[in-house]
Amino acid sequence: MRTLSGLLWIGALFLTVGWTLQREVSLHVSQPSLNATVAKNVLLSVAYTCRGVPVIEWKHTATWGTTKIAAWKPGTYTNISSSYRERVNIYSNGSLQILNVAMRDSGYYLVTVMEEFGTTVYGTILLNVSEIRYEDLHFVAVFFAFLTAVSAILICLMWLCNKSLHLLQKERHPLTESATEETELQMIGC
Repeated sequence: MRTLSGLLWIGALFLTVGWTLQREVSLHVSQPSLNATVAKNVLLSVAYTCRGVPVIEWKHTATWGTTKIAAWKPGTYTNISSSYRERVNIYSNGSLQILNVAMRDSGYYLVTVMEEFGTTVYGTILLNVSEIRYEDLHFVAVFFAFLTAVSAILICLMWLCNKSLHLLQKERHPLTESATEETELQMIGC
């Protein structure tokens, strides 16, 4: 009798362990922190393991609040919010790709994987979006080139004005110079 109750207890233990292992869900976030520049595409890469088909949900959290991006059950349904509909791609492994990122996309991205039996796991990815710096440098270079061209034109105009002034002075002064020469010649006695 004692052996039978022991066997039943061990059988129940194996069933419980087996049932627990079936419900186990795990989530792997490959890069918990990402940097991107404006107008680039970013892949928020994750991978989950689960015995059944889970529901995957992505949310974006920033200083102004939390926004639900997408929720889907691989192979059955997909629900993408209207503000992200044209900007995201979803993948069956749970990853999310954001197209054409903007500064407002900076923040924390929370992925939730929920199993049918209630087991839930969370993952977080921090996305830092920065502006492209060389555009500012490009503006400075173009502005410097413009100022150089304007200064070259002004220098040429000043040179022309100076030459014109000398020509005008030469036309007025030849009479004065010839009178001076006559006076000098008279003094010498020629």
